[in-house]
Amino acid sequence: MADPKAFVCGFPIAHSRSPMIHNHWLKALGLPGSYERVEVAPETFGTFIAQLRAGAFVGGNVTIPHKEAAFQLVDRRDEAAEAIGAVNTLWMDGETLWGGNTDAYGYAANMDAQAPGWYECEAAVVLGAGGAARAIIHALQTRKVPAIRVVNRTVARAQTLADHFGNGVSAHGEDETDGLLEDAGLVVNTTSLGMKGTPGPVLDLDRLPKTAVISDIVYVPLQTPLLREAKQRGLRTVDGLGMLLHQAVPGFERWFGNRPTVDQALYDLIAADVEKAA
Repeated sequence: MADPKAFVCGFPIAHSRSPMIHNHWLKALGLPGSYERVEVAPETFGTFIAQLRAGAFVGGNVTIPHKEAAFQLVDRRDEAAEAIGAVNTLWMDGETLWGGNTDAYGYAANMDAQAPGWYECEAAVVLGAGGAARAIIHALQTRKVPAIRVVNRTVARAQTLADHFGNGVSAHGEDETDGLLEDAGLVVNTTSLGMKGTPGPVLDLDRLPKTAVISDIVYVPLQTPLLREAKQRGLRTVDGLGMLLHQAVPGFERWFGNRPTVDQALYDLIAADVEKAA
């Protein structure tokens, strides 16, 4: 039997660090197999999925702009993919093509490692209302955070998420942000603000409780303006790189049959590559 082959597909895809992560694990665990980048234009995504079904790969990851299309094309979806409305991980189970979403798992696993007890708060403030925010809200609901306040420039987009997730999720405009921080134990930036030298979100961090945790899913640079400012105020901070590493674990286990671990060696390897790009 041929060695298992997995992939990450997107358009563009050259920037993806997933091959570095998975090939590190293959080597560390001494497993046969490979993981490669495949650039797939939106109009050929259906054809690519047909190749997957035909046995070209054991599975793979899906990134922008294919996560919603993958959601529609799979035979079955896991609970997280259903809740989030997007698929980032594919695998074959016999003739059945499964779609999963590991982003919420990756976020929570990273937070568990970096800021134990992060979810033991009365309220969380989520900045942004895009696809990443959906994964974060699912993670927060899974951990039973009572109040989840979604802040977005366009309140209607935040309201769409509040309607979809219900159960303690509320929608707010940016002008409300500072008031929402007073009793928030967690703030999560899911926007691209702070990426690669851009300014971070403007927040009055002094309003937060001293025990609050600030988390940014941006990881280029590792220390975003938001995280730097939070550190200066003595707040606990969690960078976004760990989420990328932890979300890769369930897929690797499905494709290659071994559950890998996110360790310091892997973090340092990817962090060094991120620093070059920042």
